[in-house]
Amino acid sequence: MNKPQTVLGLRANWQQFALLVVINAFVGAMVGLERTVVPLIAQADFGLVSRSVVLSFLVSFGVVKALANLSAGRLSDRVGRRRILVAGWLAGLPVPFILIFAPSWGWVVLANVLLGINQGLCWSTTVIMKIDLVGPQRRGLAMGLNEASGYLAVSFSAFITGYLASTYGLRPVPFYPGVAFALLGLFLSLFFVRETQGHAQYEAQVRSQTPDALQPQAASDNPSFATILLLTSWKDRALFAASQAGMVNNLNDGLVWGLLPIFLAGFGLPLAQIGIIAAVYPAVWGLSQLGTGALSDRWGRKWMIAVGMWVQAVGIGLFVVGRSFWVWSGGAVLLGLGTALVYPTLLAAISDVAHPDWRATAVGIYRLWRDGGYAVGALTAGLLADAFNIPTAIAVIGGLTFLSGVIVAAVMYETLPARRTVMQIQQLPKAEDIHA
Repeated sequence: MNKPQTVLGLRANWQQFALLVVINAFVGAMVGLERTVVPLIAQADFGLVSRSVVLSFLVSFGVVKALANLSAGRLSDRVGRRRILVAGWLAGLPVPFILIFAPSWGWVVLANVLLGINQGLCWSTTVIMKIDLVGPQRRGLAMGLNEASGYLAVSFSAFITGYLASTYGLRPVPFYPGVAFALLGLFLSLFFVRETQGHAQYEAQVRSQTPDALQPQAASDNPSFATILLLTSWKDRALFAASQAGMVNNLNDGLVWGLLPIFLAGFGLPLAQIGIIAAVYPAVWGLSQLGTGALSDRWGRKWMIAVGMWVQAVGIGLFVVGRSFWVWSGGAVLLGLGTALVYPTLLAAISDVAHPDWRATAVGIYRLWRDGGYAVGALTAGLLADAFNIPTAIAVIGGLTFLSGVIVAAVMYETLPARRTVMQIQQLPKAEDIHA
């Protein structure tokens, strides 16, 4: 039997692409289980008062997810994408059961360690596999669809758990849907997903036949992991700007996840309305990415990222000055819109610069920095809230978000091949720079 010919493109691979979109929705739904309920469980079930202790579940989640992202990228290049995806779902299966039966806060922290592994391995591999399938022409659209599916599912799950918690209590009913999410994600990954590493190898072969001046990626020549780590984190200006913006983006997302329900409950807001605000943010984020990812393929990456960080900062500011459900909802809308401008565009920018031979590793390193923002944000917000108050913590993180946008505007070069100037092409890292 002849081996099927490898073809790049969304239309040519739409069935596997659509399947990965569905699977990523289940990945997002798993993390959405916690958006409304878990911070409130800390106070109601375990009597925790310290904000730093309450946010310990986010520290464990952020650190483990960041390391899982790093491992997923490198291992995907070595052993294939599909095996890593399945391993991530096996790690996620116990999470809803631990949250249902946890006798102490330490068990909730353990559940978030496993959730971090699940999110890091599964979300990273679905991102990498979609990039593999679509090739270089529609990366923004592909990342928009990927992130839209995941964060719409986060929104749906946050809303459902908020409704179930207001109707049946904080535990165990709100976590029942998580059992179905994990089982369905594992089933689809085991029996229907096909390996996509061959698509990346094919793209690398095609790119090797392209004249050097037209190549939109940095040269390959099999750089070491340490070399890629340094390049993605610091040496290349666009990759550095994207990595710091990703970290700050998830720093403020961790704030919203960990402190916002407690902050809103302190004003006497009903649990159902807290659930709505917790759902509006990822809903706007998810829906808007259906357009922002594709627009970055036309408009370019740099200014969409910078503006997105500034819009987030304004949205965070509304939580500080607001005193009503509608103002806080407006803040959630702006925060979601700003994140939608940033999230798929950052992934597309990383993919623009990284060579197909080490692109998965570069994506994993970027996601290491990005999801490390959860841990940094939880520690920063918790310490500030304990030392001062929650509004101060929110304001400081809003200021850091605005500063991150300034860094992107000042440092990043445009990475979209169609909009790149000759000068910007000359600024891309060459083989001798990578190995310096």
